[in-house]
Amino acid sequence: RGQHGYWASLRVKPDLISQIKEAQKEENEIWTIVEKLDKQIEFRLDDDNPLDIPVWKWDEISMDFFTGLPRTQRRHDAIWVVVDRLTKSAHFLPIRKDYSVSRLAETFQQEIV
Repeated sequence: RGQHGYWASLRVKPDLISQIKEAQKEENEIWTIVEKLDKQIEFRLDDDNPLDIPVWKWDEISMDFFTGLPRTQRRHDAIWVVVDRLTKSAHFLPIRKDYSVSRLAETFQQEIV
């Protein structure tokens, strides 16, 4: 085949993805989970009970915690994200993951209210 003939005849086939899909089809545990999901998920698009729209800012909030961050000079190692549902404004508050609920409430009062 010559010096470059062997390399020219190699082909890359997208076989791995199809092998994974076939293996998943044969896995009974996956099918059990899928069947349970199909039975549990039931919703209507014409729902008569839409979500209420908040009237006042900071009346309804959502929040999330991002932990496992490198420690800052002030020993903060997490971020507390608080989002107002009405205005969609977000506050990113540096905290420590070991803050108590009362300390979080104090931080909320100082930074947001």
